[in-house]
Amino acid sequence: QVQLVESGGGLVRPGESLRLSCAASGFTFGWYVMSWIRQPPGKDREFVARISWSAGSTYYTDSVKGRFTISRDKAKNTVDLQMNSLKPEDTAAYYCAAGMTPWSISDYSYWGQGTQVTVSS
Repeated sequence: QVQLVESGGGLVRPGESLRLSCAASGFTFGWYVMSWIRQPPGKDREFVARISWSAGSTYYTDSVKGRFTISRDKAKNTVDLQMNSLKPEDTAAYYCAAGMTPWSISDYSYWGQGTQVTVSS
């Protein structure tokens, strides 16, 4: 049974930090590209960050470059998203997703249930 379980969301003030974590099970973690994808209130899902199966390559959407860092631990089957200098526009439900060759959001095979991040003063 495939599971992606996110944790670490919450309510923070602008400029603060959060660390999201995703625990994966039920599939061969090392074969999959792992990503964080978010859905702001009333908007479509949007890509945030991606890390290759080997962790040798990462990619970020422009709005989070320099503030967010994605990492994965193949021994623990986890993928994390360190979010610094958070802004109100980062408010969204954040989803962990796994795909073998994801070219778009629709290509991801497995999804977590999401964790809410709210940035507000």
